[in-house]
Amino acid sequence: MSAKTFATCSCLLTLFITLAALSGCDNKKPAIALGTLERERIAHTATVSEVIIALPVSAGSQVLKGTVLVRLDDTIQKAYVAKAQAQMQQAKANLEKVHNGARKEEVAAASAEVAGAKAALIKSEADYKRTQILIKKALSSQATLENSLASRDENTAKLHSAQEKLLQLINGARIEDLQIAEAILATAVAVLDSEKKKLNDLTITAKRDGLLDNLPWNLGERVTLGSPVAIILAGSAPFARVYVPEPYRVKIKVADKLTVQVDGLTDTIIGTVRWISSEPAFTPYFALNQEERANLMYLAEIQLPDSAAELPMGVPAQVIMP
Repeated sequence: MSAKTFATCSCLLTLFITLAALSGCDNKKPAIALGTLERERIAHTATVSEVIIALPVSAGSQVLKGTVLVRLDDTIQKAYVAKAQAQMQQAKANLEKVHNGARKEEVAAASAEVAGAKAALIKSEADYKRTQILIKKALSSQATLENSLASRDENTAKLHSAQEKLLQLINGARIEDLQIAEAILATAVAVLDSEKKKLNDLTITAKRDGLLDNLPWNLGERVTLGSPVAIILAGSAPFARVYVPEPYRVKIKVADKLTVQVDGLTDTIIGTVRWISSEPAFTPYFALNQEERANLMYLAEIQLPDSAAELPMGVPAQVIMP
């Protein structure tokens, strides 16, 4: 072999090795998971269609749990609460009345009715006997006798009715009456609690610490039922929501520490895996060959420390795989 031919073969061999190396670099996937910084977005919605009467906190402010964000007009709901309170008081008074039973004045009045019924019965009995005597002497008609008998029977029934009424007052309420009164009171209390809850819902407060991101409605506007009136970005620091390549899924578990690179920052941040999906984000995820399986991605969330609290949402981030 000549020196020229040998040199040519050497050059071709070197080029082949170089291309193979470059091809291998192209096929090698980067050991990073790509995504963005996110926060938990909490939307506080309106439970009624009412007018906004106060916006105590401006958008962009840090708020604590319990901070008043929006106040809706509560005039009508306060009237409903007052009505429910009155109904509850009425039911409570009725229950006390049933428990206490009849007053002594009512018992005395019922006793007087019994005495009056007895007197009327005695009079009607005497009239009936007198009429019987007159009938025997042919001094009275049969119709008069029948009227006297009817009057006696009527007064007998009135006496029995008055006696039963007096006995009812003396014995007091039945168990069933007490149970009915208690059920009516329980219903009234439940209605009052419900109306109070609706009243409290008109004052919208933060349920978690975070950043008041947006107030979609202006002061004086009437909001629609179910529409968001305040949006909170919860948590002291954002988290990185990234897609983990399939080859690294088995190496990551909750509570692992991973290195996060945020666009615009030179220093990396150590975050903690707080959640990782058990199913791939892209389908199909079954019956895949080795090359296709490597394209599967698993959604994961890596919580950043409190020192990263000022980082905004939506910024691209990369997580270095273990």
